[in-house]
Amino acid sequence: MAELSRRDALRLVALATAIPAFQTAASLASPAQAATAGGAATGNSVAAATGHASGPALPVPAAWTVKPFANEQVALAPSLFTVNRDRVLNFLHEYPADRMLAVFRINAGLDTLGARPPGGWETADGNLRGHYAGHFLSALALAYAGTGTAAYKTKTDYLVTALGECQEALNATVGQGDPAAPSHAGYLAAYPEAQFIQLEQYATYPTIWAPWYTCHMIMRGLLDAYEHAGNQQALSIVLGMADWAHSRLGHLPRTQLDRMWKIYIAGEYNAMPVVMADLHALTGNEDYLTTAKCFDNTYLFEAAVAGQDTIDGEHANQHIPQYQGYLEIFERTGERRYFTAAKNFWDMVVPHRTYADGGMAGSGEIFGARDVIAETIQKDNAETCCVYNMLKLSRSLFFHTADPKYMQYYERALYGQILSSRKNADSDDDPLLTYFVPVNPGARRAYGNMGTCCGGTGLESHAKFQDSVYFSSVDATALYVNLYLPSTLDWPERGLSITQSTNYPTDPAGTSTLTVTGSAALDLKLRVPYWVERGFTVRLNGVVQKVKATPGTYVTLSRRWRTGDTVEIAAPFTLRIERALDDPATQSIAYGPVPLVIESSATSYQNLTLYRDYPLSRDLSRAVRPGATPMTFTANGLTLVPFYLNTTANYHMYYRRAEPEVVFGSTDTGVANRAGRDGRTFLDEVWDQGPFAHRAAFIRAVADVSSERFGAGELSRQERQALVVAATRADLPA
Repeated sequence: MAELSRRDALRLVALATAIPAFQTAASLASPAQAATAGGAATGNSVAAATGHASGPALPVPAAWTVKPFANEQVALAPSLFTVNRDRVLNFLHEYPADRMLAVFRINAGLDTLGARPPGGWETADGNLRGHYAGHFLSALALAYAGTGTAAYKTKTDYLVTALGECQEALNATVGQGDPAAPSHAGYLAAYPEAQFIQLEQYATYPTIWAPWYTCHMIMRGLLDAYEHAGNQQALSIVLGMADWAHSRLGHLPRTQLDRMWKIYIAGEYNAMPVVMADLHALTGNEDYLTTAKCFDNTYLFEAAVAGQDTIDGEHANQHIPQYQGYLEIFERTGERRYFTAAKNFWDMVVPHRTYADGGMAGSGEIFGARDVIAETIQKDNAETCCVYNMLKLSRSLFFHTADPKYMQYYERALYGQILSSRKNADSDDDPLLTYFVPVNPGARRAYGNMGTCCGGTGLESHAKFQDSVYFSSVDATALYVNLYLPSTLDWPERGLSITQSTNYPTDPAGTSTLTVTGSAALDLKLRVPYWVERGFTVRLNGVVQKVKATPGTYVTLSRRWRTGDTVEIAAPFTLRIERALDDPATQSIAYGPVPLVIESSATSYQNLTLYRDYPLSRDLSRAVRPGATPMTFTANGLTLVPFYLNTTANYHMYYRRAEPEVVFGSTDTGVANRAGRDGRTFLDEVWDQGPFAHRAAFIRAVADVSSERFGAGELSRQERQALVVAATRADLPA
C-alpha cells in the first residue's frame, strides 16, 4: 500500500464534487482500486481491495509537518508488546462473531442464530448495547492490517455483511407506519432510535446512556473495516449512517446542541466529529462537515481556544475525543481556532493531570484540578479509555508540529499504562483488559471488561502497537524514529527497508540497532527520550558520532544511506524519582521508560528513606539496589518490580519520602529535614543541584541552601552552622 493508512488518508482529500447521499460505495475509489463490482458489493472477496495491496497516493493536509505510515508497512518483531498483542489477537480470532451481532439482530427483528449477547454492558436491554461490536470490528481490521492473516479479514467481512443485513431490515420499516421505525434511511444500532430522541429532549443518565457514543463506535468500526481491511460494503453502510446522523442533527439550533452536549454521559459522543470529518474528506459531501461541527462542545471549546483551563470536574473521556475531532475539522476547513483548542487542551492534561504511568489524574472518570496529583490518588482512577484517546490526540498533534513532547507522552503512556493493561494470561472468551488502573497504596488491577468501553478500546490499542514507531516528513526526506520497539519498516516510496533490533523496554543498556536495506538520501531523526541521564550515544557503522543529544529533542543523521548501514543507539536506563506536582514527598520510581511499583498489600503508603545512601553522582542505584531478577530492585527492605508484570498482585505506584533528619551519608546533623515553602525539604533542595563533580561542589550547595533557609527564617544560626560543618566532614562516595 502507499505510505498512508486509509485511516489517515481519509482526512487528506475531498473529491472534486460531492457524492449524492447514501450512494453505494462501489463507485468510490477502493483502498486498492482492485475490487470488482461484485466484490465491492459484498466486501467478502479476498481479491477485493485489501489494506495489503497498493493504493492511490493521496496528498496530506497543508498544515501537516509529518505523516504516518500504514499499519501494514510496519511489522513487529517479538517483544513484550507482541506477547500482549497475540493474546488479544487470539481472543479476536476465537470469540464468536454471532455473539457480537446478537443485539443488532434482535433490534432488526432477525434471527440471532442461537447466539447470546456478550454480557457486561452488551445485554439485550443494555443502554449502550452495540458499542462493543464497533471496537471488536476495529480491532479485527487492525489485526488484519498488522499481520496480513486472512482469518481476521474473513471475520471482519462476516460482521460487515451481517450489519448490512440489519441496516437493510431497519431501512425497510422507514415510512411504513411503525412507530419504532427509524426516522431516516441509514439508521443502524442495536436499539431503537428512541435514545437519540430522548437526548434531544434532554434526558439524563441513566435514563439513557450515550447514544452518540455508541453510534460513533459502530461507525468507526465500519470505517476501519473499509480502511484497514478493504471492505467496500462497510463504507456503504457507514455513509448511510452519516446521512441519518445529518438528518437528526443538521437542523437542530446551536442552543439545543450545546445543552445536549453538556449532559453528563448521556451527551457523550466520543469521536463522532472525527468520523464525520473523515467521511467529508473521503466524499466531499458538505453535509458531513456540517454534522461534524454540530458536535462542537462550545462551553469547553471556547475556553480551550482562549487557553482557559476549565476542565476540572469534567468527565474526562467524554471530552478528550472531542479535541481530536477539532483537529480534523481544522484540517478540513483551515479554521485555526479548532487547532488552538486541541493544542491548548492537551497542555491542560500533560503533565498537569497525569500520573507517572501516563494515566489521567482525577476522581473516578472525572478530571481533577490542575496540578493536583497526590490528592487524587484513590481506588478508582486512570481510566484506560482516557489514555487510548490521549494517545490518538498526541499522535495527531505530532502530525502538525513534529514537537517531540507529544511522543514523549506517547512513550510514557504506552510503556506505562497500556503495556500494563492486559493480563499475562490467555483466554478465548474474556479480553482480560483493565478498566481503571488504580494508583492508590495496595491497589490491584482487575482484568476482564467484556462489553465495557475500556474492554473495547483495549482491543484496539493492542492491535496497533506499530502505528507510531516511525513517521515521515511530508516530503519524505526525513524519517522519524519515535519509539524504540523491535520492528521492520517497509518504505517503497524511498526504496528503503529499516529493521530495528532492540530489547526495549527490558534491556537496561537501552540499545537499539537500525539496519538499512536500499539506497536513498535521508535525514534520520532519532528521538532522545525524556528520561535519558547517562547520555545518548549514536554509532554509524561502528563509529561514534558527535551529536548534541538533549533529552526531549531529536538527533539527526544526514547522509545517503546504503544497504548494510547500521545505526546503533545506546540510552542506558537509570533509576529516577518523579515527584507529584502538588506534594514533593509523594513520589514514584522509574527505570528508564519503565514505571516501577512496590510489591505490598498494605493500604497505607510505604515510606522510603534514600538520601543517606546517595553518592556525589546522585546515582539512585546506591539506594535502590538490584533485585534477585532482572529489572527488579529493593529499597528499605521492599521489592520494586516493573509495572508491565501484569498480575493481580497488590502494588504501590507511589510512596512517601521519609527523610526526617538531615543526614549526609553516615554523618548525622541533628537538624530536622523540614520542608520549605514549595514543599521541598532541605535535602531535596541540596540534591536537586547535583550531581556533584567533587566534594567542594556539594559543600557549596549545602552552604547556599543553608544561607537561603536562614535568611527566610527557616533555620537558626546554630542549625545553619551545624549543617555546613557536617557537610565538610561527610565522606560521600563519588
